[in-house]
Amino acid sequence: MNRWFPLETVRLLLREMRAEDETDVHEYASDPEVARLMIWGPNTQEATREFLTRALVAQAQWPRPNVGLAIELKRERRLIGSIELRISDEANRTGDFGYVLNRKYWGHGYMTESARAVLNVAFNELKLHRVWGTCHAQNRASYRVMEKLGMRREGLFLKNAMEKGEWRDTYLYAVLAEEWLDASH
Repeated sequence: MNRWFPLETVRLLLREMRAEDETDVHEYASDPEVARLMIWGPNTQEATREFLTRALVAQAQWPRPNVGLAIELKRERRLIGSIELRISDEANRTGDFGYVLNRKYWGHGYMTESARAVLNVAFNELKLHRVWGTCHAQNRASYRVMEKLGMRREGLFLKNAMEKGEWRDTYLYAVLAEEWLDASH
């Protein structure tokens, strides 16, 4: 399998992480508002450094089932978030994805643009059959991204995950290859 990244959109470059991204990653990873509805964080500087070290080690392997990419805003040449596509079930050609974005860049469509590029690759190049994603049921911005992409809410898991000392509800969204390809994304 050939590397399918970096990906370029009108405003963004989706690329592998670099050691020099630590400051930008830590800016969003340490933000309590960004981490509030995530399963991680807010990060200490050490936790961010450990995350980036793991990412850089993982990037050295190819092929690999999980591809995490930095989201770089081209006009600022700055990392503003990240997105990961995971091949979760190779036999059934199923993948899942997750994402995070610096709060300063919320509300501008950057995550929808990033996720659309990744889903295009998932279905057009990797020939996946189904891609799903989950989010905290209170994370309206996250599930709105998935809805804008044409994903359907397939489930609500009640109190399925212990997160930061409390049980959380989780939404599951998914889209099939034929739905994605028929919608001409």
